[in-house]
Amino acid sequence: MNNKNILVTGCAGFIGSNFVPYFLDKYPDYNLINLDLLTYAGNLENLKECESNSNYKFIKGDICNRELVEFIFNEYDIRGVIHFAAESHVDNSIKNPGVFIETNVNGTFTLLDVAYKHWMEKPFEYKTEYLALNADTPGSKEQVGYDKCRFHHISTDEVYGTLNETDLFTEETPYAPNSPYSASKASSDMIVRSYQETYGMNTVITNCSNNYGPKQHDEKLIPTIIRKALNGESIPIYGDGKNIRDWLYVLDHCKGIDLVYHTGLEANVYNIGGRNERTNLQIVNKICEILDVKVPRKDYLPLNGDTPVPKGKVGYKELITFVEDRAGHDRRYAIDATKLEDTLSWKAEDDFDSGILKTIEWYLGKYN
Repeated sequence: MNNKNILVTGCAGFIGSNFVPYFLDKYPDYNLINLDLLTYAGNLENLKECESNSNYKFIKGDICNRELVEFIFNEYDIRGVIHFAAESHVDNSIKNPGVFIETNVNGTFTLLDVAYKHWMEKPFEYKTEYLALNADTPGSKEQVGYDKCRFHHISTDEVYGTLNETDLFTEETPYAPNSPYSASKASSDMIVRSYQETYGMNTVITNCSNNYGPKQHDEKLIPTIIRKALNGESIPIYGDGKNIRDWLYVLDHCKGIDLVYHTGLEANVYNIGGRNERTNLQIVNKICEILDVKVPRKDYLPLNGDTPVPKGKVGYKELITFVEDRAGHDRRYAIDATKLEDTLSWKAEDDFDSGILKTIEWYLGKYN
């Protein structure tokens, strides 16, 4: 048989562009077809290392374009979907919520519906086809059904809303999205669930905590801190800086997706979190302390004076500036990943201290 063809969406973005090289390296018997519209967060430079891989193909296009999605399924006989594509910047969702509804809700519906019609005869009945085993042996055939096809939807912990100081998000936490972004993702999760329950389609959903690592968009928190610090610019922190997130190194997330796609139970949701809760202030202080050692500040003029300060005397923390909090800024997210850890034996390999060092090294190479 030929290699199994899997459609991955939005993989020129942050998480997907870390996932694709990892997955191609681990599974040489898979072909990945990457459908990405290359909006603000998509960048083909993120996938330079995959361009010469014969098992990888990039198609520029919109997941809302049903004709294109149908062509891809028919042309490549898609046998699995790992759906990353989404508009994902909360600030942008506040300014322009319409595009989030169009991409995250309607785009997910289009992918699901095309997959359903390609894989299934009717609700709860998968198609079956027969392929020749050997061209030299007339009549030899192998039954190759679509019953192993799976739709894996990548989602976020933001669908659960905000937490108090002690609770954790579990897979049973009720949805309570507070921004247009999280509401659009919650809606897409529900559409995936409906295709599982109504049509018997094989689906899984993973909800992850805040990812960090190489290839993240420059506007996100950690790249912004590093870039602004290196440029000697003010480092903006929303509100009082005490909003808490659970940070997950992106490659650990990719490994969790791999496990769930291959071995997760059908119709299940799995939370993927790093158990690394940090306030935004803790994040910016940690990065500044590491940069103080790796790339000490050069002579510069203080913001409030005329006398240059000798190199190394003043650190990057002086650049931290508190700005007006954004609308709908959830106070705390934190994931309980017990289900994934106990049932599929997943465990984050990088804690925040090791992961942030790798991340800073990568961005120093990019920005310096």
